[in-house]
Amino acid sequence: MDGPSIAPEMLLRAMLLQAFYSIRSERQLMERLEFDLLFGWFVGLGVDDQAWDHSVFSKNRDRLLEGEIAAKFLVAVPAQPKVKKLLSSDHFSVDGTLIEAWASMKSFKPKDGGDEPPDADVGGGRNREVDFKGDKRTNETHASTTDPQARLFRKGAGKEARLCFIGHALMENRSGLVVDTRVTLVSGRAERLAALDMIEPYADRPRPITLGGDKNFDTADFVAELREINVTPHVAQKKHSAIDGRTTRHPGYAISQRIRKRIEEGFGWIKTIGGLAKTRFIGRARTAFAFAFAAAAYNLIRIPKLIAAEASP
Repeated sequence: MDGPSIAPEMLLRAMLLQAFYSIRSERQLMERLEFDLLFGWFVGLGVDDQAWDHSVFSKNRDRLLEGEIAAKFLVAVPAQPKVKKLLSSDHFSVDGTLIEAWASMKSFKPKDGGDEPPDADVGGGRNREVDFKGDKRTNETHASTTDPQARLFRKGAGKEARLCFIGHALMENRSGLVVDTRVTLVSGRAERLAALDMIEPYADRPRPITLGGDKNFDTADFVAELREINVTPHVAQKKHSAIDGRTTRHPGYAISQRIRKRIEEGFGWIKTIGGLAKTRFIGRARTAFAFAFAAAAYNLIRIPKLIAAEASP
């Protein structure tokens, strides 16, 4: 039995509180709803109403996942008339950030089940000790038994490899709000494919739009695909760049390069306050739901300040 249903608007309000106040677990959220009258009032619980059981809350939240509510919520917030007039429809930026998977390196085992040392009885309920030094493990030969969709990734030379997903965000440049997100498996082309997927609905207009990005987006294929849909690539240049002075000479290019870095502010909030430095969920779909919802929460934090600034003389 799944337990009683929870109204979707109450679920959304409770999830917003969880993001705003960095509440790590559903159990902690329910405890807060039980004793904090303001939390209960915001969600819609009466003074005498009890908070839900944490497992009931989780099961009801999963129903929102099936309806892709987080993505729809992210789009609905900027679509409000007071907010829409603050947004740019011509200039955007894109970037990606690593989200650590809910899986330990000890779960990263050979796909064929071979080459695994026998389990040792270490006593006390502890996991057995594993020495990974000199052990070559790749995404082709190994997979996590906890989250098979997580991929091993090393951010740079000398950095520790971790099981991760990549969170992608599309930001409009005028106000710095996130207008779309994706979460993908880790791969060399993931950022560019996600960027094309997110910018396409805004593209192919009579007047070109611009898309800013870092050097990872400066490839001949990506630049050509952007131009094919009438998007001007305002990406940072590598030593041998796919863009030249015909693009970089315009003042708008320098502006895009300056503004595109603001997307890191969104990533910083989503990961530190919104709790997405490491996902609490198993699998890409649930992590994508949490990432989109945290991005919507970030927008809601920023919007009152933007409206107030617009109204001030």
